[in-house]
Amino acid sequence: MPFEDLLKELEARKQKALAMGGPEKLAQRKAQGVLNARERVDRLFDLGSFIESGRFAVSIRDEDRETTPADGKIAGFGRIDGREAAVISNDFTVKGASSATINIKKLKHMKAVARKRGIPIVFLGESTGARMPDIMGAQSIGSKDDPVEYQRTRESPWAAGVLGYCFGSSAWYASMSDFCVMRKGSIMAVSSPRLISMAIGKTVDAEELGGWRVHSEVSGLVDQVVDTDEQAIDVIKQFLSYLPSHNMEAPPERPVPEGSGAEMEKILTLLPESSNQVYDVRKVIRCIVDRDSMFEMKSRYGKAIVTTLARLDGKSVGIIANNPLHRGGAIGADECQKVQPFFVLCDSFNIPIVLLVDQPGFLIGMEGEQKGVTGKVMNWLNAMTLVTVPKISVVMRKSYGLAVSNMGGGGNADEVACSVTAEVSFMKPEFGARVVYGVSPDDPEKYREAVEKMSKGNSAYDMAAIYTAHDVIDPRDTRNLLIRMLEVHRLRITKGVGQHLMRTWPTSY
Repeated sequence: MPFEDLLKELEARKQKALAMGGPEKLAQRKAQGVLNARERVDRLFDLGSFIESGRFAVSIRDEDRETTPADGKIAGFGRIDGREAAVISNDFTVKGASSATINIKKLKHMKAVARKRGIPIVFLGESTGARMPDIMGAQSIGSKDDPVEYQRTRESPWAAGVLGYCFGSSAWYASMSDFCVMRKGSIMAVSSPRLISMAIGKTVDAEELGGWRVHSEVSGLVDQVVDTDEQAIDVIKQFLSYLPSHNMEAPPERPVPEGSGAEMEKILTLLPESSNQVYDVRKVIRCIVDRDSMFEMKSRYGKAIVTTLARLDGKSVGIIANNPLHRGGAIGADECQKVQPFFVLCDSFNIPIVLLVDQPGFLIGMEGEQKGVTGKVMNWLNAMTLVTVPKISVVMRKSYGLAVSNMGGGGNADEVACSVTAEVSFMKPEFGARVVYGVSPDDPEKYREAVEKMSKGNSAYDMAAIYTAHDVIDPRDTRNLLIRMLEVHRLRITKGVGQHLMRTWPTSY
């Protein structure tokens, strides 16, 4: 065939691939206000940086070869703020982006390149699940021989967007990722409501099965919820800005915004003098960190703890803070389950951890025990022993019980500082008075005496006297202390790289 004809064929095949499922299906998506798979890729990557892999891939089945451009998954590489990244963007206009032999090969190739070459990978999920009848029968589903297909050893960051119906592999990779954002109206589940309804003989509501409220408030699988595809992709890019491209380098640094730290004086008004008075710790965090750098994760789940990425002096940190606004800051099963993957994220990608402490202990009661809270508390403490990035703990007000250790006490942090308002003990003195002395507020004089006795030895200076706290500080000095201590504890010998002892811990559990 003449060279000119070959080039014409190449162009024709390119255009067919770019047409995806055809103009009618693309128009439907536009009318629905959602981006198609290629528009999502364009939003993700720097202009002109995308290079596609597998553009001419099609279904392995002869009868589907002409109707499966790119086999329903757009894959390739591009730059996000100048840094290389890989992407898999599911094309719902081609057989519902169902997973099949060829497009799974594309997915595996993207994962392999990301791992070997040290670049993040982004999964833009939307899928009906496995393609049938392709995977029916022992020859297909029974012949799989890939025991590490779903292994994670965290060489590079994973981020995922749930951007429509996400069943099968879209759900698997969203649940395995270090960060997952979900667009309202999307559904994530093992199987579709239709299949589940057939299996159990009862109609299943899609939102109740796997809507955004389920996964952001109940399962805890989703880190952030947004209204549009554009917002979802933008927050993925924002998340990646806090992380290194791979686990063998330190996170990138950013210029310190003007005015950072200027509101530290506000802390004295944000922290109530009474340990019984609630407040929103997120307001305190915003004062401490670089201006507008707070990137909260799982804000709707385990609300008595705040987990957020942020920057201090331009450098990435992970902050774990008790939030008295919810249940007085008492730590329950959900809070434990929220904190552990955050430890994994920070330690795997060399992000120092700051603990801001104001907690009354663990949440006690039937619900916690039924959720296995004791096991989750132990998992948390075990995780802390495996964290190799710096950990700095600041006791802002109260810290009681074994949870003292969970929040950095007991040698679980590299540095511990107490605010002048700090109080540390086994339990709240008022409760101790009842337990130890058997008195109650009904007998005011004896109760007051008992509370005074149970309050002895609980102060910040008592902690400092036994060198369990390394300093006692004015709350307004918290930002400066953290910046200075993180400079001291920087991982110099390894050039900012930790040991990654938690690299194989599960992302979701």
